[in-house]
Amino acid sequence: MKGHKIKSVLLEQCFQVVQKRYGRIKQTIADIETSLHEESKSSAGDKHETARAMLQIDRENAGKQLQEIEKVQQLLKKIDISSESNYVRLGSLVYTDKAVYFIGISIGDVEIDNTHYLCVALNSPIGLALSGKKKGDVCTFNEKQFTILQIA
Repeated sequence: MKGHKIKSVLLEQCFQVVQKRYGRIKQTIADIETSLHEESKSSAGDKHETARAMLQIDRENAGKQLQEIEKVQQLLKKIDISSESNYVRLGSLVYTDKAVYFIGISIGDVEIDNTHYLCVALNSPIGLALSGKKKGDVCTFNEKQFTILQIA
């Protein structure tokens, strides 16, 4: 499989992971809203007020998670896998002597045609170590050195 096709499949995997997270968070918010509605029907008292306050906090936290996921979705939409570059940037497929990295978002290991690709964020520690590097450059991460063999 060619570099562009691999990047396309990896980007689609990233979108799917984010979409699943988005769906889970939306369901969590819906569940909290239902619980808040049910709690409104309950009798008043300290226990009732505490339960409502806890649900409000849960809703705020889920709202923050939803905002973060929406930011990740926007980032994914900005990834240009069609243009080639001679340095590591967002959307790069980086072949090293240790592993192959897709610079996008951190979803971990994805296997395509019996080859493992590590999907990492540009602002992750390994992403920062690779960022801006060119073919032949030596990078150090976790006190280990590796050489960039190819950038697609």
